[in-house]
Amino acid sequence: MGSDELMGTAERRGELWVEEPEGRRRMPDPVRTAAVRAVLIVALTLMQAVIAFLCTVADSWLAFPMVLSSVGSTVVATWAVLDVWVTRQVWHQRNGVVSAPNSTARQLRRERRRARRQARAEGRPAPERIRRRGRAGQLTHS
Repeated sequence: MGSDELMGTAERRGELWVEEPEGRRRMPDPVRTAAVRAVLIVALTLMQAVIAFLCTVADSWLAFPMVLSSVGSTVVATWAVLDVWVTRQVWHQRNGVVSAPNSTARQLRRERRRARRQARAEGRPAPERIRRRGRAGQLTHS
C-alpha cells in the first residue's frame, strides 16, 4: 500500500495522520527504568553545566561550587549511562535473546540437519553426537 493510498483513506475519514505499526519491540521494564533515570540525570547535569558556565562568565561567587558539583554530576551521569548498558546485558543474559531466523546457531543446526539427511540418503551412519558421561566434565562419543 503506497503513501498516496494511505493519505487518501486518511483524508476520507477526516484523520490527520495514519498510524503505522511500530517495527521495534518495547524495551524490558528494568532497562526502560534505567534509561529514563539516565536521561533525567544527564539532562540535569547538562543544565548544571550551563549554569556553572554562566556563573563563571558573570564572575559570580556561585561559579566555583557549581563547577565542582558539575564535575560530580558528570561522574554520576556516566555511571547512570553505564547502568543502562549493564542492566540491558543482565536482562538479556537472564531472559535469553530471541533468536533471529538468520542467526549463526540456527544456520549451524540447519547445516547439521542437512548433513544427517544426506548421510541417511547415502546409506552412511549419521555423524556421532557428543554425550556426557556420568562424571562431570568428561565427554565421550557414542
